[in-house]
Parts: sequence; C-alpha cells; structure tokens
Amino acid sequence: MSAAIQRRLEIPEPHDAEQTELHPQLTHAHVRFIGLGKTYQGQQGPVAALQGIDLAIQRGEVFGIIGRSGAGKSSLIRTINRLEQPSSGRVLIDHVDIGEFDEDRLVALRRRIGMIFQHFNLMSAKTVWQNVELPLKVAGVPKAERAAKVRELLELVGLQAKHNAYPAQLSGGQKQRVGIARALVHDPQILLCDEATSALDPETTQSILGLLREINRRLGLTIILITHEMAVIRDICDRVVVLEHGRIVEQGPVWEVFGNPRHEVSKTLLAPLQHGLSEELQSRLQSQPHSAQAAVVLRLQFTGSGADEPDLAALFGALGGRVRLLQGGVERIQGHALGQLLLAVTGSSLGAEELRQRATQWAQQVEVLGYVV
Repeated sequence: MSAAIQRRLEIPEPHDAEQTELHPQLTHAHVRFIGLGKTYQGQQGPVAALQGIDLAIQRGEVFGIIGRSGAGKSSLIRTINRLEQPSSGRVLIDHVDIGEFDEDRLVALRRRIGMIFQHFNLMSAKTVWQNVELPLKVAGVPKAERAAKVRELLELVGLQAKHNAYPAQLSGGQKQRVGIARALVHDPQILLCDEATSALDPETTQSILGLLREINRRLGLTIILITHEMAVIRDICDRVVVLEHGRIVEQGPVWEVFGNPRHEVSKTLLAPLQHGLSEELQSRLQSQPHSAQAAVVLRLQFTGSGADEPDLAALFGALGGRVRLLQGGVERIQGHALGQLLLAVTGSSLGAEELRQRATQWAQQVEVLGYVV
C-alpha cells in the first residue's frame, strides 16, 4: 500500500466538536448538507432545483442518490466540489463549511474529490496512459512520480495491457475504467459518480460496480453516486436518498427502502425490479370463489424486517391443504430477506381471511388477491 493511500485511510478529528457532541451520529459524517437550496433563473422566473436538503453521508460508505429526471440529483452532487454554488444553506466536508473557500482552497478541495461521468470525458488524441497522467502533469508532479502513480492506477483498474491504446480502441467499460483511474490520481477522499453506468450494457455495468466496490473496500473512499436505476443502488450502495422536485422524499438503508418503500416515487422507481401479476394470472383471477375447486391466492411480502428467511415448510404446513407457488422470489440485500411470493391454496379447512392471518407469522405483509381455478 502506497504512503498516499495509507494517509487517505487516516480519519481526521472532527472540527465541529459542539455539533458532534450534541449529535453523536454526525461524528463520522464525511459530507453534510444543512438546509441546502439551489435556485436557477429560468426564462419564466426562478426555478428551485434543491430545497431544504438536510443529509449526512458517512465516511467510507457507498451512498446513492436517486430520482427521476429533473429531481435535482446533479445539482446536489455538484455542490460537493463547488461546481455549483448553493443559493442557501451549507455544505460541510470533514465538518468544515466549504462555502467561503477562496480559489486556492477550492483547488485543494477538488483534488480531494474525484469525479467520473456518464460519457467518460476522455481526450481522444491521447492514449490511456496520457489521459490518466494529464491531471498530474497539470499539477506539476515530477515525471517519475507521475509514472509510478499511473502504473499503480492502471493495475488497480485492470488496464495495464491497454496503456498505449487510444479511446477509440476501447470498449465502453474500458473507457469508464480509464475515467475511474484518472479520478483517483490525486488520492481523493471522496469519489463522485454522475450516472457512471448509464451508458453501459448490463454485464459491463456489473463489472464497473464491482470495481467501485473494490475501490471502496481497498482505499476507504467515500463514494457518492447518482443514478435513475434502482438496480445500481441495490447492487452497490449502503444507504440511499430519493429526491423529487429538489426535496428528499425518502432515505435509509438500501434494504429498508427496497423492502418497504413509503413514497410513491420510490415505488415507481422500484417497479421495474418487481414482478407484478402476469397477464395470464390476472385473466384467471376472480373476486369470489365460483366453485369448490377454487384456490385462494395470497401475496406474501417480505420487507427484510423479519429475523430470518421465510421457513416455507412451516408456512405451507400452517396453511394446510395443497399450496402451489404461482410466482415470486426472495433475495438478500445487506443480510435481509426481501421479496414476494404468490401462493395458491386449495383444500384447506381455513377461509381466506384465516389463511391471511396465519401467513402473517412468516411474512410482514399478506394480502388476499382473489381466487383461481
């Protein structure tokens, strides 16, 4: 491990002792937004992009910011390196308000904050090596030190063999790896990811997310990413905040937001990952049992708040009769079991409401959807 990386892993003491004593949960906050607002001047008057943002991002976590187009995600992330100047409120990094930084302190701040972009932003006339080296060259770093750092970073992102290639000769995933290496040249403490996987196919996205997780684990960086894809949040983030019209509408650990979303925006963003009723099943579903052979259809929702994974043998035994799995599944996020099962129960001595009540011993939410033959 290089000396620079070792220095980055050392956690400085908080500057705002009074605040952290009053609010112990803020002691390890790396980035804080306090009453943050941002207003732009539009053609028809002021437009509020951010309103009353209060948020603490912990040191060393992978933090996701999600929302629909125009929710304020980019405006929020760009206040962290002062590419956007807030209209109101404060941004604190390591308990220091960056709002009054002069140009010299801003340059130093931005070298502590790396950034990667959706469209890579590589220089087409320069090789992989030269693209990564350029920020060091601009900063006046000696040639031998530059070479050692570029070599170290290309090894980290798995591009040693491509050091003489030009961007046009690279795949999308390889271009993003160059962007990640370039963002790390100044040994930042914070890495900002602006829709970093939106231009990539699913397989390449998984590869890049795995690399970011490895960087987070090995280097101890705080990673803050914005995305409109809940799958990205699920696969890499520790906590997530959901924005809508410049306001926070929901936040919490990823498993909690995924398992029991409370705001309609969160539910909408999660919809592509969830399996609704198939058209075939919907066409068969009836509100009343029209024959003795009709099966009660139950939807069991597992929100992650239960202590264990669902015990299906015990559940089926408690329901009695014949229990069929129509569709669904359960996955683990941050050690919590989340998902849903659609069950059809026939031949039980219990009525629909009794079946529902029995099932609540194993699932956090149970609903009777109707009957099928």
